[in-house]
Amino acid sequence: MKLRVNRRVVLLAVACALAASLASFIGVEAQQKGGANVAIDSDDIGGVVTSAKGLEAGVWVIAETTDLPAKFVKTVVTDDQGRYVLPDLPPANYQVFVRGYGLVDSPHVPAKPGQHLDLKAVVAPDGRAAAQVYPANYWLTLLRLPKGDLDEKDMMIETKRCYSCHQVGDPATRELTKNLGSYKTSLEKWDRHTTMGPSGPGMAANFKAMGAQRKMYADWTDRIAEGAFPKVAPPRPKGVERNIVISMWDWALPTSRRSDVAATDERTPTMNANGLIYGTIQGSDILAVLDPKKNETSMIKIPSNGPVIDDKTPDSPSWGTEKIWQRQADPRSAAMDSHGRVWLTARTRAPQQQPAFCKDGSNKYSKYFPLPGPSARQVEMYDPKTKQFTMVDTCFAADHNKFDEKDSLVFGQNSAIGWVDTATFDKTHDAAASQGWCPAVLDTNGDGKITEWTEPNEAVDPKKDHRINFGCYSDAINPKDGSIWCSG
Repeated sequence: MKLRVNRRVVLLAVACALAASLASFIGVEAQQKGGANVAIDSDDIGGVVTSAKGLEAGVWVIAETTDLPAKFVKTVVTDDQGRYVLPDLPPANYQVFVRGYGLVDSPHVPAKPGQHLDLKAVVAPDGRAAAQVYPANYWLTLLRLPKGDLDEKDMMIETKRCYSCHQVGDPATRELTKNLGSYKTSLEKWDRHTTMGPSGPGMAANFKAMGAQRKMYADWTDRIAEGAFPKVAPPRPKGVERNIVISMWDWALPTSRRSDVAATDERTPTMNANGLIYGTIQGSDILAVLDPKKNETSMIKIPSNGPVIDDKTPDSPSWGTEKIWQRQADPRSAAMDSHGRVWLTARTRAPQQQPAFCKDGSNKYSKYFPLPGPSARQVEMYDPKTKQFTMVDTCFAADHNKFDEKDSLVFGQNSAIGWVDTATFDKTHDAAASQGWCPAVLDTNGDGKITEWTEPNEAVDPKKDHRINFGCYSDAINPKDGSIWCSG
């Protein structure tokens, strides 16, 4: 997840086409003749991948081009006879190569749609060279949890905080950049490494909370620098995994990060087929747009009346003093409704400017469970037809969300569930009348309804209900009974 340093945001745009054709690819050094037995159309590239060991099954064949308005990449997998087809390619000049477990990337070979192209994969000279393309978690297995003040369980809890945003074990985390400066020890370098970016204070605090045991990360990168690598290779794709076709477009800005994507109404997945795809780019205050048919991208500025945040962050080893995190809207999650409109979470105001109706008892929700704030994000709706944004001020802090069957957009948060009834908002444009929220209350008195309750820090009273605290970072809705499920 992924805070990343100097990583281009790309849209992993969906073409999981379970192609009955021979999805696959890998290779280098082209031979233009042997792939004639692989059936292709005028917009495909296909052939056979071999290496010094013979036919290469379950390796990736990757075609890249910068000829289109947006950089485009298509990836497939070879079948058990080493055959591949890169299907339905837009007209362009491509560079094609092979990647796979047990290999090193082959040389890039020029090709065009309609061309048979046999590829020669390159067997890795040793285990370390092969491991460069292993998933991050394989490298993470080299980490050794030390004994110390924190027991194994607490250490797992502390380290788990890192994995929500980072692919710990990828090159950016297992190889500390020299741009961080010169330090006496690797631990000092790690202490500096974890202060980077707007989340630096929180990351550094979590890192220091591990105490002396945090040195395990320095030992880990030291051993990798000295030649350590994961000895167990990942399995190559097999079975239906080899039918997956992945199309990717480069969008947004080189400094953009943390995006969420809306391509359809998830309740009706075929809606908006081949239509525009929208992404909220948190660090750049933009709604990125991809047209997968035209291979074009664009950017729309997301409006905000909130204050500027993260205008003062530590110098970056990659971007220097450039304020790549300075933003106002701070957009996060995106969802598309049945009309093709995009609902996103963003800062529309200062977090402390909580509307009065959230806490004064003027509606049943604030009377029932007042929310005094602050709330970090609210809701905005973008209508592609009018190209206008509409702001919806919410009492709850809006983040990850799902539409229910009645067009309410439901949000998880700490100790409550919130929602915006989009159908009501369309009719009234009244934010207060279109939203609601509810805490988690146990029916401890058994009367079948929520009545007066005791608070989480109070003893359970059998004559009353009892409220509990809970986390709901992300929610899901069961379409059969409307029940809401939360992940903490």
